[in-house]
Amino acid sequence: MSSFIEDLIARKVFNSRGEETIEVDVITSSGFGRASAPAGKSCGKAEVTYYPRGGVDVAVKKVEELVAAELAGLNADSQEEIDATLHQLDGESPDFKNLGGNVAFAISLANAEAAADSHGLLLFQFLGGNAATTLPYPLGNCISGGQHARGKAPDIQEYLVFPHGAESFVEAMSANTLVHKRVSDILKKKCSTFNGGKSDEGAWIANIDGVDAFDVMAKVCEDVGNEFDFECGFGIDVASSSMWNEKESKYVYANEGVKRNSGEQLEFMKELIETYHLSYVEDPFHEDDFQSFAELTNKTKNCLICGDDLFTTNPERLNNGLKINAGNAIIIKVNQIGTLSDAVKTIELAQRHGYDPVMSHRSGDTCDWHIAHLAVAYKCPIIKTGVVEGSRIAKLNELIRIEHFLGDRAKMASLKIQ
Repeated sequence: MSSFIEDLIARKVFNSRGEETIEVDVITSSGFGRASAPAGKSCGKAEVTYYPRGGVDVAVKKVEELVAAELAGLNADSQEEIDATLHQLDGESPDFKNLGGNVAFAISLANAEAAADSHGLLLFQFLGGNAATTLPYPLGNCISGGQHARGKAPDIQEYLVFPHGAESFVEAMSANTLVHKRVSDILKKKCSTFNGGKSDEGAWIANIDGVDAFDVMAKVCEDVGNEFDFECGFGIDVASSSMWNEKESKYVYANEGVKRNSGEQLEFMKELIETYHLSYVEDPFHEDDFQSFAELTNKTKNCLICGDDLFTTNPERLNNGLKINAGNAIIIKVNQIGTLSDAVKTIELAQRHGYDPVMSHRSGDTCDWHIAHLAVAYKCPIIKTGVVEGSRIAKLNELIRIEHFLGDRAKMASLKIQ
């Protein structure tokens, strides 16, 4: 079937935080694709610029007045050509500041969907072929702290359930939802002021300290794992860049009333991993401290040390980490780098060097389901996308559908910690 682009339509919509964002439709001679862009709250400094000066309204005009005409007539099957054209239209700025990284993201993902639709294929089939049969483990935020919370919440940003012993995606998802509910039940008993408040990602917010948060997660995950008869681990996203005080060269744990230098932070992370048998730690150090990432990776076993702000889905930054084995996993957020082709380069680079790519949502997300298909298509062993909030459920339910579609061919990913 023909997949030549006939038109692009852009509009302003809203994400899960009620913030303005862009949505793009790509129409081919025989298919249709639509994608909207998410937004992060704690963003790495190396991420692309979301929108050109003037915001979403200016971005919509750029699509209508510039991009649509330039992409018309191109073959949507040629994803790399489409994405290269977006770079050219931007003027080859290093951070998509002229066109906007979220504009490029929405066009790029909508184009991929339109190409798949033109061939009568699901997105993961079109991108991954017959080999795309591996489902990721769902990594879900259950307790929020740091910039994602309010009041006397823990300083660490996310406490994450990670059911890495599950034998199917639907089983893993069932465990995650049960952990999320049980955590709420315990918080009601432990914290008199807890009223069921949730963060942007649907995780609970409570006035508890970090020790209580760790103890709650450890108990609930162990109990649920015993009920399901598989290992239900947990992990954390420290979001250390938001704690780092450059002038003092220390990590400031404001609610805990503690400051830690880089060496103390390293020992603290190591102690948490050993004490609570953590299977996942994201951004334990600030975004430029490659050396501490390498030291922690070298000193721990059976734990994924994952970089988000450290790498920002950028192959150049990943290469810097690869030289010294800084971490063994990388967060993949396509809109950090702009286009699907750019993100795929980073995924493939990570996989060639033994890093586990973790396909991830953003805290301000939409109900788009594309990252569910990307995780399967590119064999990402983990997807980080919350547990129960609406825009997260859209992605998780899509993975259940994919697993059902694959039937007996579906299998769960393999992980370094197993």
